[in-house]
Amino acid sequence: MSAPHDQPRRRRLLVALGLLAAGVLVVDQVSKSLVVARMTPGEYIPLLGDFFGLQLVFNPGAAFSLATGSTWIFTIVATVVTVVIVRISRKLGSRGWAIALGSLLGGNLGNLGDRLFRDPGFARGHVVDFLNYNGWFVGNVADIAIVLAAVMMALLAFLGIGIDGTRHAAAEAEETEEEASEDDASSAVEEDEPTAVVEKDAD
Repeated sequence: MSAPHDQPRRRRLLVALGLLAAGVLVVDQVSKSLVVARMTPGEYIPLLGDFFGLQLVFNPGAAFSLATGSTWIFTIVATVVTVVIVRISRKLGSRGWAIALGSLLGGNLGNLGDRLFRDPGFARGHVVDFLNYNGWFVGNVADIAIVLAAVMMALLAFLGIGIDGTRHAAAEAEETEEEASEDDASSAVEEDEPTAVVEKDAD
């Protein structure tokens, strides 16, 4: 249970998470709507030659167009991810995790919205992709947010920063130092005991 003084900070972080998620969602959906309205499927508009450009693709599967016949599975997965993010955000105490989770939530909702409400039907909709990276794969703004969130979460985990803001590595180091201090104290006591016996015999 969190201390009372942690509640205002947690509320601020939750607001930041929500605003970031909403911002990603809005930018993702607006950009998709503009592309769908102004481009023809398959049409390629180069921005950096063949390296990067715009190409409208309706993706029924996952990244790289994998599992194109399992759209409903990704709809379920995206829904579960959304619920998990909302649940773990109750423990939020880190600005870094607020940014990471906000980006992940916004990107996840962006693609989930496509799967729920776009053709060919509810929970079977195709995701609008339009950012072509050298022909390797085609993505969207939501994908960018998800990838950045994944990188940030990996970095936070590597640094030992928990969702609640605690630093696990630092806590482990403190425990190690305390154990070392106790061992040193025990050793010092053991070294002093023989000396005391010798002095007693001398008397």
